[in-house]
Amino acid sequence: MSKTVLITGASTGIGKAAVLHFQREGWNVAATMRTPEKAADLAALPNVIVPRLDVLDQASIDAAIAETIAKFGKIDVLVNNAGYGLVGPFEASTDAQIRRQFDTNVFGLMNVARAVLPHFRERQDGVVINIASVGGRITFPLYSLYHGTKWAVEGFTESLQFELRQHGVRVKIIEPGPIKTDFYDRSQDLMEKPGLTAYDGYVKKVMPNMNKAGMNAPGPEVTAKVIYRAATDGSRKLRYSSNSLPLLALRRLLPQSWFFAIVRSTLER
Repeated sequence: MSKTVLITGASTGIGKAAVLHFQREGWNVAATMRTPEKAADLAALPNVIVPRLDVLDQASIDAAIAETIAKFGKIDVLVNNAGYGLVGPFEASTDAQIRRQFDTNVFGLMNVARAVLPHFRERQDGVVINIASVGGRITFPLYSLYHGTKWAVEGFTESLQFELRQHGVRVKIIEPGPIKTDFYDRSQDLMEKPGLTAYDGYVKKVMPNMNKAGMNAPGPEVTAKVIYRAATDGSRKLRYSSNSLPLLALRRLLPQSWFFAIVRSTLER
C-alpha cells in the first residue's frame, strides 16, 4: 500500500511544493487548505485529495483527517506547514493580531498534531513534521511576534519527541531559511498604528532589505525535498536545515554581540 501524507497550508509556497514532490514520489497526498476550491490543479492530480482544513476549526481538522483515512486507509506522515508572518514594530500590534499570529502558527499546529496522534499511536507508527524556521533559532528586527511563534514551535516539538518515542512516532522540525514564496507578500501582515510614527524611518530602512533576502532566495522546492527526506529517512533525527546552515553556523560560532552586529549592519544600512 502506498504511503500517505497530510499537509496543511498546501495552497501555495512550501506546502504546495511539498504536495507536488510527494505526489511525484508516488505517495497519496491530502493537500489541505482553507479554500480547496482554489486548488483545482492539485485536485486533478492522481492520488491527491484536497480537503478543507482550517487549523483554527477543530471540526474541519477532524473531518479532513477522517476523509484522508477513508480515502487512503491511513496517514503515515503529518506535515504541519500552515502559517504566516506578522511583521512590524511590536508597539504597533493589536491584541487581535497577536492572538491570530499565535493561534495560526502555534495553537493551530498543535490542534492538528493532537488530532492525528491517536491514529499514529494506534498504529504505533507515524511521523510528525513541524515546519519551523531559521527564525526559530535566530532573530531579525521587526519580526518579534513571528519569531515568538517559531521559537515556541521549536520548544514544543523538541519536547514532544520524548513522549511519542514510546509509541513509535517520530517527530521532526524543518528550519527553512529565506525562501522565495508569497511569505513576503500575501502571507505577510504588517503592523501599523495610526499616529505612531516613531518607527517609520526604521521600518522604511529595514523592510526592503528583509524583502530583498526573500526575493533572492531559492524556491520552495528546496524545502520540499528536505521535508521528504525527513519523512522517509527512517531516523530519529530531530532538526533539518533547509538553506539555513550558514546562518545557524554563524549564530553558533560567533559571540552574540558579533552576530547581532552582523544582523544590524546587513539590515539597517
